[in-house]
Amino acid sequence: MERPANENKMGIMPVNKLLMNMAVPMMISMLVQALYNVVDSIFVSKLCEDALNAVSLAFPVQNLMIAVAAGTGVGVNALLSRSLGQKDQKMADDAARNGMFLALLSFLVFSILGFTCSRLYFAVQTEIGGIVSYGTQYLTICCGLSAGLFSAITFERLLQATGRTFFTMITQAVGALTNIILDPILIFGLFGFPRMEVAGAALATVIGQTTGGMLALIFNLTRNPDIHLSMKGFRPNRRVIGIIYSVGLPSIAMQSIGSVMVFGMNQILIAFTATATAVFGVYFKLQSFIFMPVFGLNNGMVPIVAYNFGARKPDRIIKTIKLSILYAVCIMFVGFLAFQIIPDVFLSMFLAEGETTGDLLTIGVPALRTISISFLFAGFCVVSSAVFQALGHGVLSLIVSVVRQLVVLLPVAFLLSKIHGLDTVWWSFPIAELFSVTLCALFLRRVYRREIRGIGLPEDPKA
Repeated sequence: MERPANENKMGIMPVNKLLMNMAVPMMISMLVQALYNVVDSIFVSKLCEDALNAVSLAFPVQNLMIAVAAGTGVGVNALLSRSLGQKDQKMADDAARNGMFLALLSFLVFSILGFTCSRLYFAVQTEIGGIVSYGTQYLTICCGLSAGLFSAITFERLLQATGRTFFTMITQAVGALTNIILDPILIFGLFGFPRMEVAGAALATVIGQTTGGMLALIFNLTRNPDIHLSMKGFRPNRRVIGIIYSVGLPSIAMQSIGSVMVFGMNQILIAFTATATAVFGVYFKLQSFIFMPVFGLNNGMVPIVAYNFGARKPDRIIKTIKLSILYAVCIMFVGFLAFQIIPDVFLSMFLAEGETTGDLLTIGVPALRTISISFLFAGFCVVSSAVFQALGHGVLSLIVSVVRQLVVLLPVAFLLSKIHGLDTVWWSFPIAELFSVTLCALFLRRVYRREIRGIGLPEDPKA
């Protein structure tokens, strides 16, 4: 059977080549994202430990914003890719336009919260004045001016959904590099700029996000003929929004659970010492170098799975999933080795100016080595959760996330902290990951049997 000459590459290109074509640009851009997240904290740590702690404690709120933006994007991505696979152009355009509308509403909500509730958020966590002051400045700017974050994620997801991940790589790289360049200038007051300290780090972040968002919009308007973003005559479509959130809400909830987990873990750790929360914050920055490429791999995989599900090509779906799991496990194993061999090198980057040793290293070295054991299982779990979302079963991802982070990780961390002290708290991560990998294996088998097996004709031998 001949393929239509104008069929999207996601339905005809050989799977491994397609996955690399889709995922590698995203993996590179995600690595750049990880770099600027780490650089941000490195510069802030040179001010003092209170500044580093403030940024660490702000992470759950930032993660919540990303969860809402990215989770909505997952819903848009799945619907848009599936609609293109089914040759339903109107639904694809409706998915894109309603996704933009939802991003605007989300920005307005977080902007109001940022300007009104930032100080309260820090005051309920600590009485340390420096942390409250630095944190309020940082969070007010990041939330209040978050239009760039929501626009960047939304427009990048539209590029990903249509297979144009190269442009996404450019937008994320430009945004990240803008942030990296502005960080030292605004934090320390270089080249005649005022010294803004933590507020400068926040401002550099939102300027980078806004730059990336504007560039992503331009690429969608000029380099993405698969969708039409004209808002002329637009009205929100409840049916389309419902479909988007049927996939997106579980994803939002799943990622938001991460914010709850981090908030809860910070409360467990700060009961020992503020340095323990700084170590936890540093861990989250460092682990992004390992997880971000896997998330980039997922961002390349999801449109392929969703498109071929819509086009009824099960063999392409299965091959894509197997290759994604293989690559993810390999990436995570490299991360495990790095955290086992040179954790002190990583942590030394976050020491305050003039320090060469201290509690950050004493607490952090065993912490990184223990937590990184969970990396051995995490690659399979991360890819499996993305597969569930791509096929419209985001609730399965939600169940895995709830069990891992709320049912197992936090309670185990709390019990270990009470029974055996700080050094054992970190074991809650590999323990929770064992539960996660078991659930993912069971759910993946269920999805294969009910959704993938037998949905269409065998794959073309050329694929």
